[in-house]
Amino acid sequence: MTQDEITALRRGSETPVRAGAADLAAVADDLSAAFATDPMFDWFMRDDARREPARLRLFKRLVGMALADGEVLRPGSGGAASIWLPSENLGPGSFLEELRVIPTILAATGFARLSRMSAMRAAMDNHHPMERAHAYLWFLGVRPQAQGLGVGSRLLAAGLQRVDAVGLPAYLESSSPANVPLYRRHGFEVTREIQPTPDSPVMWAMWREPR
Repeated sequence: MTQDEITALRRGSETPVRAGAADLAAVADDLSAAFATDPMFDWFMRDDARREPARLRLFKRLVGMALADGEVLRPGSGGAASIWLPSENLGPGSFLEELRVIPTILAATGFARLSRMSAMRAAMDNHHPMERAHAYLWFLGVRPQAQGLGVGSRLLAAGLQRVDAVGLPAYLESSSPANVPLYRRHGFEVTREIQPTPDSPVMWAMWREPR
């Protein structure tokens, strides 16, 4: 990326726009690239030549769900995205919805790693605090070439400004230890460590009171 592109991306992250259906493919591509080396994704994603297209397909499914149930924010020029879900929209889906997503999950994990995905989902569900209404930061990702330049921090701050405006706490799970200090700088505190299986990476559950 050129310096001008980076500058535009940083500015766009301070005043993100809400993505719509027409942005689905671009948002999925940005998030797929952002999570290519994420420890948890590396653990449960299939380990063969089909990993890259399978991860993109998975994010297309996830972004589609988020557009229907939450809010997807991104700089106007793309390159990064955050997904926020209201806690009242969380919880198990219907049996038919679960059936529809099975092909995408199998494509992402392959049969060999399907149990890893299942363990991760169960651990996240079991430890998600549902006692209070909150905003759930499901994903926050920046394309690799723009990481470490303040884009994610600005996008996070813009999302939290919206959350604070309605007086809600926020919750997330960080699967990257490098991101825990970033979230702490924005008011999140670690509430527990989540490890789906003894051989899996750790996720850090983090909570933030409204400001």
